[in-house]
Amino acid sequence: MARLLAIDYGRKRTGIAVSDPLQLIATPLDTVSSAQVFDFLKSYVAREEVEKIIVGYPLTLKNEASEALMYVNPFLKKLQKELPTIPVVTFDERFTSKMAFQSMIDGGLKKKQRQDKAMVDKISAAIILQSYMEWIS
Repeated sequence: MARLLAIDYGRKRTGIAVSDPLQLIATPLDTVSSAQVFDFLKSYVAREEVEKIIVGYPLTLKNEASEALMYVNPFLKKLQKELPTIPVVTFDERFTSKMAFQSMIDGGLKKKQRQDKAMVDKISAAIILQSYMEWIS
C-alpha cells in the first residue's frame, strides 16, 4: 500500500504528516515554509508512493467557512494542478491546534518546547491524518 499524506496549511508555515505504508499510524513529518511547500511535496512524492493527500479544512463551530478558507482554497487548487495524479480530499481540522498543544503537554514537553509553532503545525497535521484514517475505517 501507499502512504497517506496530510497537510495543515497556514499562511506562514505548513505542517505535514504521513502514514506508514499500511495506513495504520500517522506520524508528524515536517513543518515547511508555506512558500516552499510545493517543492517539498514534489520531492517527497518522487521518493515515496502517496495514495492520497488530506488537507485540513478550517470550518467554524457552526460548520460554516472560516476566514482561513480564503488561503486554503487557492492552495487546494494549486495542489491539484501541481500533483494531478494524486487525489486530494479535505477533512475538518477544527480543534487540531488545541489538541496538538494538549498532546505536547501530555507528552511532557517543557514550556519552551511547546512554544515551537512548527512543532504544533506538524502535530496538527498528524492529528488530521489520524482522525481521517479512523473516519474511513
